[in-house]
Amino acid sequence: MSQYDVIIIGAGPGGYVSAIRCAQLGLKTAIVEGRETLGGTCLNVGCIPSKALLHATHMLHEAEHNFAGMGLKGKSPSVDWNQMKSYKQDVVDQNTGGVEFLMKKNKIDWLKGWASIPAAGKVTVGDTTYETKNIVIASGSVPSSLPGVEVDEKVVVTSTGALELGKVPKKMVVIGAGVIGLELGSVYQRLGSEVTVVEYMDAITPGMDKDVQRTFKRILEKQGIKFIMGAAVQGVDTTKTKAKVKYALKKAPDTEEVLDADVVLVATGRKPYAEGLGIDALGVKMTERGQIAVDAHWATNVPGIYAIGDVIEGPMLAHKAEDEGMAVADVLAGNHGHVNYGVIPGVVYTTPEVATVGQTEDALKAAGHKVKVGKFSFMGNARAKAIGQADGFVKLIADAETDRVLGAAIIGPAAGDMIHEICVGMEFGASAQDIALTCHAHPTYSEAVREAALACGDGPIHA
Repeated sequence: MSQYDVIIIGAGPGGYVSAIRCAQLGLKTAIVEGRETLGGTCLNVGCIPSKALLHATHMLHEAEHNFAGMGLKGKSPSVDWNQMKSYKQDVVDQNTGGVEFLMKKNKIDWLKGWASIPAAGKVTVGDTTYETKNIVIASGSVPSSLPGVEVDEKVVVTSTGALELGKVPKKMVVIGAGVIGLELGSVYQRLGSEVTVVEYMDAITPGMDKDVQRTFKRILEKQGIKFIMGAAVQGVDTTKTKAKVKYALKKAPDTEEVLDADVVLVATGRKPYAEGLGIDALGVKMTERGQIAVDAHWATNVPGIYAIGDVIEGPMLAHKAEDEGMAVADVLAGNHGHVNYGVIPGVVYTTPEVATVGQTEDALKAAGHKVKVGKFSFMGNARAKAIGQADGFVKLIADAETDRVLGAAIIGPAAGDMIHEICVGMEFGASAQDIALTCHAHPTYSEAVREAALACGDGPIHA
């Protein structure tokens, strides 16, 4: 008899959610985590602390730019950077403490330390080897860098270092116009930094809907962020307090350009992390991109070893990992685990927020799909105008023949919350007409979703 039914390696959103579901399903469960706190990258140095800073700096922006127009007169607040970081840390502590409480509540053993797998059915943590029927690898990801760019987390930082800067830089260069770069870039722009984003591709948020890319870039430029597109970073030279970012434009590859910066944020994505586990020696099969290869049940080629989250294929999103964590728990308990990879929303938590789900218009057309598009601007939404966030739109993409919703993109207030109405609709195979015929409360931002659905038919009302 094994000591555990399942040991989960990694206590990020995928790992801790999987552990809770395993325990709920009657499996004797342990979770391995080497950090001092649970929650992984997301809760400690990712999603949660960045959202705290986004919220705090949005409040600052409102006070500086919009309060007077609403009749709220007075001196604009000054920034106490250390206090703002303390607020951020308090938010982190509340969340990580909450996860630790959930482990105790569900009688899950926390094996503190870093794990290795000497053999299937065995997990070593420190000097102790534990026996288990199943192992779930949920070891997550780490920031990826570029050749010629050495990260010191002081002058050249990843998202981790960007959350802990000693002071607000006068000039920040962000390498990469993806989600992380734009979120943290917008934080420091609001705090007074001169922010320049250098992106290799010709559009920001690569892979996103083209209408969103264009509108989003225009809004961020209006806010003060500068963009250099189609630029390949060649390297970064640093002193103790300064950096020079060298890049070449793709249209002029032989010409070197230089940007001065106090801080350089490397936001060129993330890569799977499974170092120290010993999976090579076990013969665990990997993909060409360095991910752990799994089948439709999240099982590796080694019996009894499973993997979920950022360490396997798919979008590196906390909620994708959570879904997989619950699904693999069901598999281990003898049930059917399911994740609908076609309905996983993605959100950028800038102001305005950007949210997408399903396929883009271009991808559907490229695949030979006949589609119809319903689009509605927040300029026609009373609630959005009332808070001064009427830039942006809702775009709904439906099958031209069946009217079934195939994808959506929202750029506007509370987009990250509004997208879920469309997610639920897609899960149930809803048509655009189904959404259009559903009563939406007035005045809400969500009315814009209904109007976009109406635009797929006879037309919106308020446009």
